[in-house]
Amino acid sequence: MIGRRFATALALLFLGASAGAGAADAPDARTPEVRTAIFAGGCFWCIEADFEKLPGVIAAESGYTAGRTVNPTYEQVSAGSTGHTEAIRVTYDPQKVSYRQLLDYFWRHIDPTVKNRQFCDVGSQYRSGIYWQNEAERKAAESSRDTLLASGKLPRIETEIVAASAFYPAEEYHQDYYKKNPIRYAYYRQGCGRDARVQQIWGGG
Repeated sequence: MIGRRFATALALLFLGASAGAGAADAPDARTPEVRTAIFAGGCFWCIEADFEKLPGVIAAESGYTAGRTVNPTYEQVSAGSTGHTEAIRVTYDPQKVSYRQLLDYFWRHIDPTVKNRQFCDVGSQYRSGIYWQNEAERKAAESSRDTLLASGKLPRIETEIVAASAFYPAEEYHQDYYKKNPIRYAYYRQGCGRDARVQQIWGGG
């Protein structure tokens, strides 16, 4: 009888400990929600660097999307044979920056008027795009594009707006390239004329 009581007490103690551990492991209700957004704006080194300066953005990851090949390599994508474009996946806090604000920021860091290129990089692998992940994002993206066109600021917009497909992270040496290789990155960005063209299109606004 004593053995049974001891076993029961041990079982109850174990259940209590398990419940406590589950509560401790459960996400804190106050933990901020995190979301992602996918954009393509030419060289992913550059658009990644741009987005990581935006308050509310937690991180931007370089990668490949909107193509045919599974797990493509940089060499395959840069050759233009996979259908992918260089892109970034932005992780952000919606309490600090909205998806619409991400869209507005995105437009003003690319050249939306050209097809299958961005600045000095030419080819479908450098096309610009917004890759929506739900209907709210689709509507917001199309609305932001239509608002820009209606403003008369741009003669046309060639940026594609399509449903998101598989996003493949680029090789590790591409991630945070602007931090790892600041001199090479700065030389490339200036030589490509990115900032000069953005300034020409958007001015200081």
